[in-house]
Amino acid sequence: MGQQPCTTEMSRTDRGAVAAGQSKTAAAAENILRDGGNAYDAAVAALLASCVAEPVLTSLGGGGFLVARRNSGETLAYDFFAQTPGRRIPATDADFYPVYANFGTTTQRFHIGVGAMAVPGMVRGIFRIHRDLCTRPLAVLAQPAIELARGGFRLTVLQEYLFTVVEPILRATPAAWALYRSRRDPDRLIGRGELFRQTALADTLDALLREGDKLFYQGELAQQLVRDTREQGGHLRARDLKGYRVAKRRPLRLRYRDTEILTNPPPSCGGTLLAFAMKLLESQEINETRFGSPDYVAALARTMALTDKARRTSAIGQADDPHVARRLLATAALKPYLEQLTGHPVCNRGTTHISIIDGQGNMASLTTSNGEGCGYVIPGSGIMMNNMLGEEDIAPQGLGHWPTDRRMTSMMAPTLAITADGRDIALGSGGSNRIRSAILQTLLNLIDFKQPVKSAVSRPRLHYEDGLLSLEAGISKPTRERLVAEFPNQHAWANKNLFFGGVHAVQFERPTRTYSGAGDPRRGGVFRVA
Repeated sequence: MGQQPCTTEMSRTDRGAVAAGQSKTAAAAENILRDGGNAYDAAVAALLASCVAEPVLTSLGGGGFLVARRNSGETLAYDFFAQTPGRRIPATDADFYPVYANFGTTTQRFHIGVGAMAVPGMVRGIFRIHRDLCTRPLAVLAQPAIELARGGFRLTVLQEYLFTVVEPILRATPAAWALYRSRRDPDRLIGRGELFRQTALADTLDALLREGDKLFYQGELAQQLVRDTREQGGHLRARDLKGYRVAKRRPLRLRYRDTEILTNPPPSCGGTLLAFAMKLLESQEINETRFGSPDYVAALARTMALTDKARRTSAIGQADDPHVARRLLATAALKPYLEQLTGHPVCNRGTTHISIIDGQGNMASLTTSNGEGCGYVIPGSGIMMNNMLGEEDIAPQGLGHWPTDRRMTSMMAPTLAITADGRDIALGSGGSNRIRSAILQTLLNLIDFKQPVKSAVSRPRLHYEDGLLSLEAGISKPTRERLVAEFPNQHAWANKNLFFGGVHAVQFERPTRTYSGAGDPRRGGVFRVA
């Protein structure tokens, strides 16, 4: 699938470093850091650039999360994820239908149409983060994205693959197809090496700089969006857009051995499930096992199976409940799951991520998503809207039965770690339900096995869900065979694959003031030192 190599380096600098899913995204952050901007200036610049350079994975029509730790020690979590509309129209009136994405080895059903669109938070999130945390004018931070959209860039092999996977969505409407068809052959999808320009999106970014986020939530863009959803079978109305607010929360905090972990709090479930798994593993001396050994893989598989069980039997993701994490992580709740670990040998969707640490000690972990896009493009804007109401992974009550006017849950889990030996780590991942397992395994590699970041990110992974244990290439056949009795339903992948997430990580070693990091090779990730 044309993976790019994982890039990593170690360097001393007073400016900072970034890991992201695309070179243009990382370059936007790098340039801001070089110019003296802080981690949050760089994060906003990278986020805007990602909406241009990573259009299948993120969009101004989507949403996301930022977990931040300022050099003062203050910790913050910004939730600008999608919100369900305030009312549901009858299912028979909704423009809502399935399409099938072909990943080569498997297919996955997505639901698209105007009826799949939730209230987007991305634009309001950008403006709120900028207002609270940034030091540079927004016009400066948006310039890399505007130049990239207007001038265009050549598509990589990985981008061509992603476009091909979701081609039914890109062909769903004339406006979407006008954006993604080849200029060489209008009947074919744009492909590798072709120049991808988005002049309408560049104009929209310029307009947002002039008019502010009200343009998107109350102005001309909002009015067009509301007219179209009303006429074409969508749920979203003017009051949904006008009433959208960014939620500022405290990160979910826990200790794993001698490391402080800060991750995404409820109502999103990814951070809570990550914390749950780490609390289970803390009772296991996995650092005394050999990485990749049968005992280690078995320990991970059991923990993932118990975490999957907890996800299905607890209230995680089913209600806007800020106390669900405290209940699930309490000793009494953990006990029955811990008991299921004893007696065994010691061992046991579209999304993108940006990690940044600056020379002042500010840390930013930022994960965003557009689902896969619903096929609808706001006329003249270049913005494809999200299909969050059509995501089976994040609609636990069932499609068409979502609660109204609620912040949606997500598996996204931007995470920070501060170790006792002086390392600051920012990381996160894309990959739907695999996000939590990808971050978990990378953290274990960094904390328990003290692996370099490149190795911690690129090592083979596993994931358990719905009774299936998926094993990435690199996990040995003897290990797989050892697990058959306990996990008979297995799928062994022949190669590394973006199915297993895309962890982009930055590490700063305080004693030596050096940076290291890695972009995940499964998703064409890059690491840059400013």
